[in-house]
Amino acid sequence: MRVLIAPDKFAGTLTAVEAAEAIAEGWRRQAPDDELDLAPMADGGPGFCDVLHAALGGDLLAVTVEGPHGERVPATVLLVGGPDGATAYVESAQACGLHLTGGEGAELGTTTGVGELLLAALGTGARRVVVGLGGSGTNDGGAGLLAALGATSDGVLDRGAIGLPGLTAVDLGPARARVGDVRLVAATDVDNPLTGMFGATRTFGPQKGIPDDQLPLVDSWLEELATATDRRTSLEKGAGAAGGLGYALLVLGAERAPGIELVAEAVRLPERARAADLVLTGEGAFDFSSRSGKVPYGVAAVAGEALRPCVALAGQVLVGSREMRALGVESAYSVVDLVGKDRAFAEPRAALAELAQRVARTWSH
Repeated sequence: MRVLIAPDKFAGTLTAVEAAEAIAEGWRRQAPDDELDLAPMADGGPGFCDVLHAALGGDLLAVTVEGPHGERVPATVLLVGGPDGATAYVESAQACGLHLTGGEGAELGTTTGVGELLLAALGTGARRVVVGLGGSGTNDGGAGLLAALGATSDGVLDRGAIGLPGLTAVDLGPARARVGDVRLVAATDVDNPLTGMFGATRTFGPQKGIPDDQLPLVDSWLEELATATDRRTSLEKGAGAAGGLGYALLVLGAERAPGIELVAEAVRLPERARAADLVLTGEGAFDFSSRSGKVPYGVAAVAGEALRPCVALAGQVLVGSREMRALGVESAYSVVDLVGKDRAFAEPRAALAELAQRVARTWSH
């Protein structure tokens, strides 16, 4: 039996590569004769550049940029050659990821470092720059990125969302000139707009440390940014990705592409799914938000087109059978349900391997 293993990271515990290896390890214990094809995935968030580097090759260029609270942090630019010129890939979470915030609320963090990372990518001479969005710990609508590229305003763009109140005018001309004719792509992991009930703040703010009673206020600050720049663009799909970094890239002329689709193409996932009998995917928390552009939904869609069943292994499964099938997944299995929360976090690799072994008893021929 041929099994394609295509998980995302298990946030906070395992990278996508480690998750794929753990699933393979457990599967082989139960079904040693099965042929396993490992295809670690990403949706634009943490691991985006590593997964693409493994699939596409290219050169990793080390840079240092500003973190969400002013500290200097390491980051990379992946430069890949091509017949139409080089493409540079960057991962916004390296500059403003949740892991860098130290528990500070997202309204206090800036995306200036993402702008510096974008400048480094533009400095390579690449004709196309792809910015992976996801896993951010910031919520400034990309104001810091715009400032780093030269945008000016009558307010403060590089202090996080708390610098936006009272903003009435923003000159995007210098930032757009810096991008020039380079093709800019925003690889988003969600399709939320910038503001409103389903916007960046109200949807993702709580998990980034913004108190519930402050959500309407912080959302109103992003409304001020949108009003001062481009209100219509703020309503587009993906504008709310990565705390509004999607919006900043869109107003600079970027095209939006679901990160999972971009990665799936890079790793030849459709071709590999057609060669498999079963497709496995997974992530830390499998819930209905996965439908917004996360890895399990994207992998399940590819499996469906290949007429192959898709099964999910997750840290936690937070959807019922009806929702699961709406996501294109035949069955979903939880590490926490099998070994308990304490062991799931203390021994994530061993626990996931144990779950994979159990799943193989049901699904392997």
